[in-house]
Amino acid sequence: MPEITVNMAAGRTDEQKAGMMRDITTALVTHLGVAAEDVVIQINEAPLTNKMKGGKTFVERKAARGK
Repeated sequence: MPEITVNMAAGRTDEQKAGMMRDITTALVTHLGVAAEDVVIQINEAPLTNKMKGGKTFVERKAARGK
C-alpha cells in the first residue's frame, strides 16, 4: 500500500487539494500497478508564516509579488 505525504504551504481550496490527490492516485495506479483503494495520501499544510524560501517567509514572498 503506497502512502504519499505532501508538504505544502496553506492556501489551496479543498477542491484543488482533492484534484491533486486524485491525480496522484491515478499516477500510482498507472505506474505502479496498485489498486486505487490501496493508495493513501496525506496533506500536511504549513501556515505561510511558518514556511520560508530564499530567506523570506511565504507571507513576505506573497506581499512582494503583489507590489
